[in-house]
Amino acid sequence: MLSVNWIKLQAGGWCRLATVSLDSVVATGVYIIWHAGNPGRVVYVGQGDIKARLQAHRNNRSITQHSQSGELHVTWASVPANQMGGVERYLADQWSPLIGDAHPQDLPIQVNSPW
Repeated sequence: MLSVNWIKLQAGGWCRLATVSLDSVVATGVYIIWHAGNPGRVVYVGQGDIKARLQAHRNNRSITQHSQSGELHVTWASVPANQMGGVERYLADQWSPLIGDAHPQDLPIQVNSPW
């Protein structure tokens, strides 16, 4: 299993997709967006340049509409480029995101859960 460091706020809570400061984010890796409804659900799993991808998702109606079910949160982890596809595939297989069915065909690479 690949052990990754999932990002949280310094105070220990989860980052809100709409308001988390991305100014200093320079990571590439994988990320998970979820809504905190009852029950909470993973909305989207992705990979790439974290800052650029999350900025784009803030304006993506197919993602932001899920805030009606609960506040949208995000976490991400740095992952080597040659493992991002496999990690994304594993996360998508584990959490069945509400959006996105074009996950990499890479072999899944197991990682620790952020939860």
